[in-house]
Amino acid sequence: MFDHYLEQIAATTKRGDAREESYYGDLKDFLGEFSRVKRRRKIHVTVLPKKTEAGNPDFRVWGGKHTQVGYIEAKSPGTPLDRVEKSEQLVRYLATFPNLILTDFYEFRLYRNGQRIETVRLAHQFKPTRRKTVPPAEHIEEFENLLKMFLQFSLPTKFTAESLAKELALRTRFLRDQVIKEELRSDTDKTSNRILGFYEAFRKHLIANLKPDEFADLYSQTITYGLFAARTRANGTFTRKVAYDLIPKTIGILREVFHFVSFDPPEQLQATVDDIAEVLAVADVRNILGEYFREGKGNDPIFHFYETFLAAYNPRERERRGVYYTPEPVVSYIVRSLNTILKEKFDRPDGFATQSVTVLDPAGGTLTFLAEAARLAVEEYVSKYGEGSKSKFIEDHILRHFYAFELMMAPYAAGHLKMGYLLEELGHKLTGDERLPFYLTNTLEMEELAQTTLPGMASLSEESHLAGKVKKDKPILVILGNPPYSGISANASDKTSPVKKGQKYIKGYNIMVESDCGRQVVRLAPIEIKARKIMKPKQKTFIGELIEYYKVVDGEWFGERKHWLQDDYVKFIRFAQWKIDQAGEGVVGFITNHAYLDNPTFRGMRQSLMNSFDEMYILDLHGNSLKKEKAPDGSVDQNVFDIRQGVAIVLLIKRKAREGACKVFHLDLWGLRDRKYSYLQSNTFETVEHAVLQPSSPSYFFVPKTEENRSEWDNYPSLNKLFPVNVTGIVTARDRFVIDFTDEPLRERMTQFRDLSLADEIIRRKFALKETRGWKLKRARARLSIDTNWEQYLTNILYRPFDLRRIYYTPIMVDWGRQEVMRHMLQENLALICPKQFKEEPGAFVTNALAAHKTVSAFDINYLFPLYCYPEDFFSAHESKGRVPNLAPKLVLALKKAYGRQPSPENIFHYIYGILYANAYRKKYAEFLKTDFPRIPFTSSAETFKKVAKQGAELVDLHLLKSKKLVKPISKCEGSGTLEVVKPTYEKAKGRVKINPETWFDGVAPEVWEYRIGGYQVLHKWLKDRKGRTLASEEVVTYTKIVTAIARTIEVQASLDGLYEAVESSLLEISL
Repeated sequence: MFDHYLEQIAATTKRGDAREESYYGDLKDFLGEFSRVKRRRKIHVTVLPKKTEAGNPDFRVWGGKHTQVGYIEAKSPGTPLDRVEKSEQLVRYLATFPNLILTDFYEFRLYRNGQRIETVRLAHQFKPTRRKTVPPAEHIEEFENLLKMFLQFSLPTKFTAESLAKELALRTRFLRDQVIKEELRSDTDKTSNRILGFYEAFRKHLIANLKPDEFADLYSQTITYGLFAARTRANGTFTRKVAYDLIPKTIGILREVFHFVSFDPPEQLQATVDDIAEVLAVADVRNILGEYFREGKGNDPIFHFYETFLAAYNPRERERRGVYYTPEPVVSYIVRSLNTILKEKFDRPDGFATQSVTVLDPAGGTLTFLAEAARLAVEEYVSKYGEGSKSKFIEDHILRHFYAFELMMAPYAAGHLKMGYLLEELGHKLTGDERLPFYLTNTLEMEELAQTTLPGMASLSEESHLAGKVKKDKPILVILGNPPYSGISANASDKTSPVKKGQKYIKGYNIMVESDCGRQVVRLAPIEIKARKIMKPKQKTFIGELIEYYKVVDGEWFGERKHWLQDDYVKFIRFAQWKIDQAGEGVVGFITNHAYLDNPTFRGMRQSLMNSFDEMYILDLHGNSLKKEKAPDGSVDQNVFDIRQGVAIVLLIKRKAREGACKVFHLDLWGLRDRKYSYLQSNTFETVEHAVLQPSSPSYFFVPKTEENRSEWDNYPSLNKLFPVNVTGIVTARDRFVIDFTDEPLRERMTQFRDLSLADEIIRRKFALKETRGWKLKRARARLSIDTNWEQYLTNILYRPFDLRRIYYTPIMVDWGRQEVMRHMLQENLALICPKQFKEEPGAFVTNALAAHKTVSAFDINYLFPLYCYPEDFFSAHESKGRVPNLAPKLVLALKKAYGRQPSPENIFHYIYGILYANAYRKKYAEFLKTDFPRIPFTSSAETFKKVAKQGAELVDLHLLKSKKLVKPISKCEGSGTLEVVKPTYEKAKGRVKINPETWFDGVAPEVWEYRIGGYQVLHKWLKDRKGRTLASEEVVTYTKIVTAIARTIEVQASLDGLYEAVESSLLEISL
């Protein structure tokens, strides 16, 4: 048998034109014979097709009809297997397939769970130019053992939720990367490529900017999670074909997907899906779901597993999409509160069970909220009217009036199957013609898909039509859910629309203000103009136009860009508001990011909500670790989700009969997660002891705010008016590539980047470069490759407090370089860096270089205010006399008049800097510093001005590390170890900052170590950013100076506090 195999291999070689594939039949026949003779069992060996070298392994081996054994990857005889073993292809196979053989048809290597466990060479390679005879078989016993080990393999039958999720995640990633992506790259005609047809449909009518790789991701997830959900309903044998029979006929999209997967998939797809189905077939899925029941997560085990799966499959994507299970206490609180509101505020005595109540979850996910509302409705109905007709009640009410939308196919599939299971549990088994009105659609898009017969699009167009009727025509009384959070939404507010000459397009909007029961009602009237030529103007999408309303406060535009209004949760709130406004009455119950409650960006949103609704009940659950929130008593405050962004529950009520101003009620809920859960489970909105708020112009805060010192504050000139020319800090979009500690690594990277002999993909992967809307790798490389001045773009940037680095500063490589203002910092200059608002501690800093957008604060966008502006002309710009102070002329005149002489620009800068560092000022105006640019009180006393400016000047020198007081630092670097920063730790008792076990900086007092500027603990942050780096001697000197500068800063601040009372005792009124 072994000699015969070797003879067949030799015969194939002798033909002279043999390729790798030429030997496949020889190995396939041998494996079949070996199993029959040695194991008395029949196996099935399938040669798998490959569209590319990176596709599936070459062979799949089955031990029975539905029992998979493993895979074999073959290479041509003589191929160095050591090299293959290190290849990206094999690394991927080893990460995916637990039982794999690598062979060149003579040597066989067996891998188990990614590790090589056995290697046997059956014979030396036959080379017809060297020998006539076939080499004899060797190591036969070892070879037999290797094959037996391979053929005896079977998947484990005992899985935990985590281990099953891991196995599925491995295979789903392979399905995504090696199968679906390859199908999308195929040049097959769209009418015959079903996957490509689905992609085109999704891109056109669900997610406009959907990229092929993103579609491959969601399609792969849909297949895996659809199979998992089907497995929960299957008894006995489970295969990919069984899944199709478990999809209700009325859910056309899923039927099409699983019909395609089950009966007519490409061979590559079939192999991988079979592998996933095999894992599920041997897993005790019901027992795994039972784990969630035992953990107290029983009401939604299907979503809990989806969450577990996504965390294993792609944790970053899970966070980006906001795929986090809404805790049952939160869902219960919202649903029970809405049920009470329906009874008490809308005269629906049966709450959700009232037949006239329509419900919509616009971000349905796996229907956690809708399931709870349906469960409560059935309970209400049965408690009043008995069990006898509950099936009919579900048919007549739940299946007709409980709507939901979802954009992603995987939760959509799981949600449908879960609700079928729940309704059966509640007393109604869905027939083949029934479905829940849960639609795959983009909630924020109004355009419907035209009828079509293209593959993958027919069912989607029908789904789009059904969803469109609900969006546009169906009055909805209750809107509830947990909308996604995404800082910059993927749901565009603008789209480019081709316009012919003479056609009209919308250039903007006029604000129309009306009064209704004492409230301001805003209407936006489109400004239409005729195009003078063929053009592609940006036009607002449906949701984009609605968001424009949130940019209006007190009848006027903001006059500034507000990109945080583009967050998805804001758009979903706006959609719900619009939908309830259309109906004329209704209630919204959402849990969302809580940033809109007090962030100045959302003041127009807050006023708009007050104009639409009659009552608002806000339960702020806090838990914002991004802002390092703590309970008022200083104890730990935890989030109800496993996320860092704080959240709040809001209930918005609109009645037909309007009565006066909107009433806003608010409560803060602090503390540990379990305490919050307990509170939510035992309360509804009517039992919560809300505080009554009175939001007012201009900010309309939805949180309690003190107005003490407001009148004084409002009279001071704002920083952005004192320095008229200002800009937000630089956003490179690729800091790790274009910013470094020294020039050399930047030059080396740019040399490789502009070398076009290196493929784009090599550069992309090596440097982990991602494209943005305005930066494309290929175009940037082409431009830099022909730039003869490419080495001249290195300059300084203040990256963090006291952390001066080097940046490769050119529009070719930096997305938002703010050149219009930052160019002034390329000459001799000073600039103030300060956020517009402080989520953390107040902070400001000085620089004589460029500045980044997070220089002073990690969570607030930083602004730069240069002291001087230079002319555009190159030669004038290099003469200091050509520059002009960037100070409001009225300020300079007012100070000259008050002091009898005109202070220098530097003196004014130093005075402002001193005020910003006065703790007395920061404490008194803490509330207002959280919401807008700092306002600066100016003294009418020339003497006081001079004293404050002197202290400010010392701070500037200290912070630029130019002060003479830094010549003799108070800290020294001691120890016998290396200068590598391993882990910065502080030893309070010894006043030491250790960078590794043997090396430290001494002379660091606790208050110096803990000192913060804005969002950063300076001494810790400076070292943390150098973790793994060996400090140069110059950096050691810098750190000792920073320690000294901070210690002296604390002393100067104490002096400023002594002066601050004098500042406010003789204020100068300045109107800018």
